[in-house]
Amino acid sequence: MASLLAYLEYFFAGYAALIVFFYMLSLVIPKAAFVARSLASYIALLASTMFGVFISIAMRLVGWTHSAQWAAGRSFKYLMALMTGITFVVEDPKDTLNTLRPAVFIGNHQTELDVLMLGCMFPKHCSMTAKSSLKKTPFLGWFMTLSGCIFINRVNTKDARNVMAGAADEIRSKRQSVYLFPEGTRSYAKEPSLLPFKKGAFHLAIQAQVPIVPCVVANYSHIFSIKGFEFNAGTVPVKVLDPIPTAGLTAADVDELARTTRELMLKELMELTARVRGQALPAAKHTNGAVRASGVDMKVAA
Repeated sequence: MASLLAYLEYFFAGYAALIVFFYMLSLVIPKAAFVARSLASYIALLASTMFGVFISIAMRLVGWTHSAQWAAGRSFKYLMALMTGITFVVEDPKDTLNTLRPAVFIGNHQTELDVLMLGCMFPKHCSMTAKSSLKKTPFLGWFMTLSGCIFINRVNTKDARNVMAGAADEIRSKRQSVYLFPEGTRSYAKEPSLLPFKKGAFHLAIQAQVPIVPCVVANYSHIFSIKGFEFNAGTVPVKVLDPIPTAGLTAADVDELARTTRELMLKELMELTARVRGQALPAAKHTNGAVRASGVDMKVAA
């Protein structure tokens, strides 16, 4: 046991020294900051995950299971701010995150840094969704189970309604909100844009008859870009939009709900990013009543 502790001490001391070395090197070679903050992020995530396992057990014992992911996320937020100088600032004009429950929260998905975004804005009594097969994954599956993650049985991946049926039941019975990325994957977009939306989140909200709450994160490619080898300190705004009710809607309304929600989020994404960059927002083009604009238009307008 003593030898194990000694080994861990050497490991963490060496790891910390490596982070400091690359931060110092970045004063001469700016790109070294990418390595320094990447190393710092990995150790912060590891520490937060370990904390998450213990806090999940503790909160489960006192009946606060569904806030465990919130607690673990906040620990990651503070560690990242301390070790990398990066954080997300949440704009929530109507205090929706603290007052609306349950709901289906959705947001744009840019890069791996969105894990930090969730840590900064994740509300209490909310969880991510995950494939049922992840339950059996050591550590990760244990944390998800202990923290009240909603598992989705993807027996029939071609039918979003069947996939989300069990999750909708849990949302109603436990009054637990969920957060999903309707794009389904990271976009790595340099300019503000959205990938096509998958319909699962909208089927889920309609089946559970709970509101959709769009959360829009400004494009932060100037902060973090794998392709550009950029990882800089800074703040990124997140805007929580007004809830979109789904009461009375049916599966027949899913396509229209997804379309209008995506257009609303794209418009806010461009405005939020333009504000962060100090750029002029281009005039939106209207085609058949729909707003058409892109990050390329915004770049030209600047």
